[in-house]
Amino acid sequence: MPDEDPGERRERLLDGWDKAAMGWRAVAERWREWGEPVSAWLLAHAELSGDEAVLELGAGAADTGLAAAVRLGPAGKLICSDASEPMLELARERARQLGVGNVEFKLLQLEWLDLETASADVVLCRWALMLALDPLAALKECRRVLKPGGRLAIAVWDTPARNPWTAIPQQAAAELGYGPAPVIEPGTTFGLAGAAQLRELIEDAGFFEVTLEDVATEHRFSSVDDLVAVSQRLADGFAELWDGLDEERRRRLHAAIAAAAEPYTTPDGALVLPGSTHAAVAGA
Repeated sequence: MPDEDPGERRERLLDGWDKAAMGWRAVAERWREWGEPVSAWLLAHAELSGDEAVLELGAGAADTGLAAAVRLGPAGKLICSDASEPMLELARERARQLGVGNVEFKLLQLEWLDLETASADVVLCRWALMLALDPLAALKECRRVLKPGGRLAIAVWDTPARNPWTAIPQQAAAELGYGPAPVIEPGTTFGLAGAAQLRELIEDAGFFEVTLEDVATEHRFSSVDDLVAVSQRLADGFAELWDGLDEERRRRLHAAIAAAAEPYTTPDGALVLPGSTHAAVAGA
């Protein structure tokens, strides 16, 4: 929707995340497992100490932030935030399950953070920055709320070609003329694909000593049916696309997804699909 007003698009995207929260709850454990290598990289490079204030942006179920809160202990504090209240409730539920108490939950937009300047020691953001319509503005806000000497630790998805676990269903639909192909533009899953672009944005926002690495992820599905079901819960617009198809078109799309996923299929019919994430840490 190239002519869509940015404010309207922001509201539409936020409404989509509100509606997606139930689906994310259903796959939260699997998402946690998939994301563990990325969370581990971010936490290791953030170099947390026990009495720091850590801000997590776009938390979802707060896998990374709550792991940070446990490392901090009672002397430290996590501010766990998301732009979607239903998604933030997932984080509250997870914190209760884990018995983590040193957490404050806040509803925050990425591009304007309702926090005091120089109020955080670390900003964590796993797989959310690329969803901002103005990622540079979001990074500048991260820089503003960080104390001198603070650290930024973020992760965004690499290109569709390096993430067939989520790109295959959308690409198959596009090839059949049922929907758009994955795009690399802000506000989408692949909005910050390309390490050089990400480094430039981080530096333009005022950060320095940027370290950037690619972190591999592995995504297992029991079958093509499982891939389709999970995609309806997680992928950009795929649920709406699937729901709008008649049975014959669904059959064709299922077959196209199966054909594209065939190189990743194990002898028992399961799928093991790779993923790739750009992970970065920088100083404030």
